[in-house]
Amino acid sequence: MKLGIINSAFGQAGVDTITGLKHIARIGFDCVDIFTEAMTLSKKEKLGIIRTCDKVSLPIVSLPVVATGLIDFNDPVRAFHVERCKKFVDLAAEFGAHNILLVLGEYIWQREVIPPEAQWQWAIETCRAIGDYADRKNLDIALELEPFRLSLLHNVESMVRFVNDCKHPRVRANIDISHLVLSDTSPLDLKKLQGKAIHVHLSDCDGKVHGDLPPGRGIVKFEPYLQAIKELKINGVVSIELEYSPDPKRIVEWVQEAYTQTDRLMQLTGLRG
Repeated sequence: MKLGIINSAFGQAGVDTITGLKHIARIGFDCVDIFTEAMTLSKKEKLGIIRTCDKVSLPIVSLPVVATGLIDFNDPVRAFHVERCKKFVDLAAEFGAHNILLVLGEYIWQREVIPPEAQWQWAIETCRAIGDYADRKNLDIALELEPFRLSLLHNVESMVRFVNDCKHPRVRANIDISHLVLSDTSPLDLKKLQGKAIHVHLSDCDGKVHGDLPPGRGIVKFEPYLQAIKELKINGVVSIELEYSPDPKRIVEWVQEAYTQTDRLMQLTGLRG
């Protein structure tokens, strides 16, 4: 698998997009995931990203998008977010990416008032519509597993059920290693995602709360998870996800550390290549 990173690591530290992409290429990443807003990205910004990635030989593989409105109980809200996700699909196609990484969000009102089955069905319907559109562009949808109590996709079992219920060849799963740890998921459970997972996120955490730290800064034992991922034979990318560096002025060192440690782990398991 290739080793990439979500460029938001630099954006959250106040580094402009083009400079961040140049750092990512110089450090040695194989590719990048671009975090942006497809509805408002200007033509100038878009061309700047494309030209910079071409110049530094940094392929774009994925576009993360948080679209919690896809499971909203209001029909117009869901319709708007389907159209918004289609804009991300269009942008991903222009970038030559492989997928959009989709975060569906959480059940509202503690799964009361509105039956949770209704939100589940709305998610199925909206993801099928986005999947149909993505298929025309030869792109996939990678669904994020979020380890929070009320997340729609909060563990491997709910992810497998959703992909099976959706029954769409373009709607697949993302594997996030720290999210698996936070949801008490064993590496052995990853075999349930055989043929369903297409993308991977990697970060560390303290085992209690969402962290997105460089490997080695938390408690995650990565090797068993990476070995299980290797056995899935995913033709995809391991993308590092870093959030909110404690010292933004040292963000380059923060990303370099994450790259070095992740590369070491992937080499140990024979996963990078």
